[in-house]
Amino acid sequence: MNSATIALVTHQVVARGDGQGRVNYEIAQAALAAGFYLQIVAMRCDEALAVRHGVSFIELDYRRLPTQLLRNHAFARASTRWLRTHRGDYDLIHACGYVTEVPADVNTAHLVHRGWLQSGAYPFSWMGGPYSAYQRFYTVLNATLERRAFLSARRVVAISGKIEDELREIGVPEKHIALIHNGVDVREFYPGAGERNRFGLPPEGVIFLFAGDIRTPRKGLDTILKALFDVPGAHLAVAGTVEGSPFPAQALALGLEGRVHFLGKVVDMPALMRSVDLFVFPSRYEAMSLVILESMASGLPVLTAKTAGGAEILGEGGRVLDDPNDVSTLARWMRELAADPVLRQRMGAAGRAIAEHFTWERMATAYIDLYNELLSTKILPPRPMHHGGAS
Repeated sequence: MNSATIALVTHQVVARGDGQGRVNYEIAQAALAAGFYLQIVAMRCDEALAVRHGVSFIELDYRRLPTQLLRNHAFARASTRWLRTHRGDYDLIHACGYVTEVPADVNTAHLVHRGWLQSGAYPFSWMGGPYSAYQRFYTVLNATLERRAFLSARRVVAISGKIEDELREIGVPEKHIALIHNGVDVREFYPGAGERNRFGLPPEGVIFLFAGDIRTPRKGLDTILKALFDVPGAHLAVAGTVEGSPFPAQALALGLEGRVHFLGKVVDMPALMRSVDLFVFPSRYEAMSLVILESMASGLPVLTAKTAGGAEILGEGGRVLDDPNDVSTLARWMRELAADPVLRQRMGAAGRAIAEHFTWERMATAYIDLYNELLSTKILPPRPMHHGGAS
């Protein structure tokens, strides 16, 4: 058992509602089980976790500020002050991107803003109006600050092969990069009987699933709708907030209104995944979406694109487009799978077997091993026993 203290510096540590927050939550739980103490410096922390023995939650909540830019940078300034003032209260710093000016021992790259900026899917320009210019400024500034944070860290964790490549491109030395894929709860997401009626889906026929932000073209829903037009009889369930989305109108224009089912925000994703036949997600840029792993764990064949981080783990559990805009290839694959239940079953089983090797426990163990490696080469000053508790 370890008695060292980790300062986990991040915006959210939560069990539900935020992918990065869930990753942090699983790491925190594993760290406590391994005997570490935690100083969680965050805007938001799971209530039960915040009061556990061995945890001190330092709440720096700037969520009421009007823009993400102001919220993030106010947090970074405050976390910097706290870390510098409390140098004797922790042994390692684990940060997530640019969240502090203090160099971290471990910094997890959940996104590389330079990679997003340089991707062909980046939609914002200086001349596109106030909102577009703001978004570009936000990305450019974050790319600069984030690169500085990554270069100053002892280790940078890439959550996918795609992110690993992007870290190299911004100059992070190979020896400083550790690849640790995100995880999935294979007890929560698993193959089983569906509940189509509960979600208002047709009881018969093949149903594809898309899940993600449908207010942006980045996730590739437009490609899916165009492909679905050439897959007669198949249906598509769309999970994601509909307000402000252009895609219901696009589905209507394509004559797909009877075959595309916009479900809005879905809370019980495991049940929805057990109610459909395949998952399709040709995202134009993705660091590593948890939904791909969740679909694999649910026994769904996955159709995605190489621009979606995590596609490298898919193996025989699905197929990967070279180009996320390749409507004809996607339509051909969708037709083939819609017509072949045996192929769907075989691919789904392969995906489930792969997902069982990418559990939250496996991910968290890799982080704990990294903590221990870094602690073994760091001289720690003697200090009094940490009693934990909320603060």
